[in-house]
Amino acid sequence: MDTIAIRLHPGQDLKQELDQWVELHRIEAACILTCVGSLTTAVLRFANQGNSRTLEGHFEIVSLTGVMSRHGSHYHIGIADGEGASYGAHLLDGCIVYTTAEIVIGIIPNNLFLRTFDPQTGYPELEIVTPTSKRSVNHEPE
Repeated sequence: MDTIAIRLHPGQDLKQELDQWVELHRIEAACILTCVGSLTTAVLRFANQGNSRTLEGHFEIVSLTGVMSRHGSHYHIGIADGEGASYGAHLLDGCIVYTTAEIVIGIIPNNLFLRTFDPQTGYPELEIVTPTSKRSVNHEPE
């Protein structure tokens, strides 16, 4: 696995910048290894909810995780407010960096991550393909 570190600056949109980065660098498969930073606006979709929620204020990024690909990415974020109240949810467009977002990304060779509609869940889900064999390596439950 190769790694790369990037830093986002005040006013940048966290998700949009990550998505643009994977597109610009033509990343086929990667993951977020770590992220620290802060937000002034957090746009989140909480578990099993159809609508997003926008939080305004000052938030520390305490966790960011996700799988990344120019074919579609999926991120979850954990943030904490000034009182220490924590929120965890899907990261959506509109999360604005306050002071910084320092991100380490792992690039995964010999894999291709796709987002393929899964009729069982009703969502586009991760499909893992090995480029040399063009064979899906998804594992079905036993």
